[in-house]
This record gives sequence, structure tokens and C-alpha cells, in this order.
Amino acid sequence: MSHQTTKTNSLPDVTQTSISARARIHDFYELTKPRLSFLSVVTAVAGYLCANPARDLTALLTLLLGTSLAAGGAAALNQWIERVADGKMARTRDRPIPAGRVLPFHALVYGLSLSGFGCIVLYYGTNPLASLLTLATVASYVLLYTPLKQLTTWNTLIGAVPGALPPLIGWAAAEGQISTLGWLLFAILFLWQMPHFFAIAWTHRRDYQSGGFVMLSNADTSGRRVALQSFVFAIALFISTLLPALLGYASAYYGFLALVMGLYILRPAIAFLNPANRDQAARKLFIASICYLPALLVPLVLDLWLL
Repeated sequence: MSHQTTKTNSLPDVTQTSISARARIHDFYELTKPRLSFLSVVTAVAGYLCANPARDLTALLTLLLGTSLAAGGAAALNQWIERVADGKMARTRDRPIPAGRVLPFHALVYGLSLSGFGCIVLYYGTNPLASLLTLATVASYVLLYTPLKQLTTWNTLIGAVPGALPPLIGWAAAEGQISTLGWLLFAILFLWQMPHFFAIAWTHRRDYQSGGFVMLSNADTSGRRVALQSFVFAIALFISTLLPALLGYASAYYGFLALVMGLYILRPAIAFLNPANRDQAARKLFIASICYLPALLVPLVLDLWLL
């Protein structure tokens, strides 16, 4: 009877341990900023597929693994650096480090390990250029963009560089070098980030100010400059997306789609210029930018595969 009681009483402890383990795993998963990391991986794969339509599954899987590790590591290091600021913002104070669920030192080791392993996987699984570009992406994101967020409003423009490097990583993994179309993909992703992140910064401007981040949306309280720059970069994005077709890398079908999608993202960018409707337009621009990128990249990849 006592044996049965002991066995029964031990069950809650086992269950609690299992729940704690799952919660711990989830916290470390959250440190990788899965959605942001997924974007980096997808754009790297897009670069690879545009450069190498030959279906080399092993190289593609290696690229997926390496970029996933490196992107997750960079995100963890970003959260380690910004842990104090994250604790001041309603949007981020429940992240694993400021919430006290993950120790800062553990996050640091975790981020360095993931980033390092990602570069190693790409070095031995693809080629040194892909690994070097990955290292440059992590370093510029963590050591340049992240600290600049608390120093200058130029951080968004500078941060768009590491954000645009993944297509070049994919291209380098496929070819061992970077061709003109690879640089066009870099330009498209660089320009896309500007209206996308300006819309985010305007929507969450009070939160960013609470965290001590120096954003254009905080310096420009009217939103006029934020909206104008978003519009200018949306125009530049529109033009850049037409270049693959105009230069003969993609078909007229892709060119027509790029034209339609360009008009699609310009609409909320134009609405953002209206001070009476700025908050709502910023949210619409953000949503449009999310829909825009896959609607452009997937047809481009398919177009190159079918040419």
C-alpha cells in the first residue's frame, strides 16, 4: 500500500519535470527569433535556387542547416545585448532573458555556439565564400546594427545590409561566386526592408522610445520624414524588381508580376504620406510588405527554373 502511494505521489514530479523541460526548450527556441530567422533562411534558399536550378538536395539541405543555425545564433546574441532595453518595452519584456527564464550567460554561449556551428557547416558543406558571407552577416548584425540602434537613426539603413546578405549566401553556396542577378536580389531585399521596418518603427514608436532606441520615428514626431523615406524606398524597390526582366534574367511574365506587386506596395506607401491616416497606413504598409516578398520571390524562382 505504501509502495503504491509513493508511486502515485511521484507522478506529479515527473509531469512537472516534463513541463519544465518543454518550457526550457521553448525559451531557447524563442531566443532564435524564429520568424525573423525563417525570413533569412528563405531568402538564402531563394538565392541558391536562382543561382542553381539543378536540384542538388544535399547542398540545399546543408544551406538550410547552416543558415538556420547562424540566423538563430545572431538573434540570440541580439537579445543578449538588448536584454536591458527589452525589459523596458511592453512588446519585448516577456522575452526569455528579461523575463528571467534564461540567464544572460547561457544566452551568450548559446548564440555564439549556434553562429559558429552555422559558419562551420557552410564552410565544409558548401564553400568558404558562403561561410565568410554568413560570418559577415552575423558580425554586422550583432556588432554593428544592434549597438547602433541606441546611437543613431541611421541604424535602419545600416541594419538593412546584414538583412540583405542571405540571398548572397545562397548564391555563393550554389556557385562559389556572386553573379549580377545575385546582387540584384541583394538590392531588392535591401530596399524592401526600409518601408517594412519604417512601418514597424512608426507603429511601435512609443515602445522603442521607452527602450532607449534612437529611431527616425521618434525623432520625427510628425511622421513626415518617415513616410517620405518609406515612399522613396518603395519607388526604388519597384524599379529594382523590374530589372531581372529588363536585363534578360527573367521572363516577361515575371516582369508583369513585378509590375503588379510594385503597384500593390506603393498604394499603402502613398497612403502613409497622409498625416490624417498615418497610423492606419503604417499597419497596412507593414502587412503589404509581408505579403509582397514571397509573392515576388517564389514566381522569380519558378520563372528561372522554367526558362
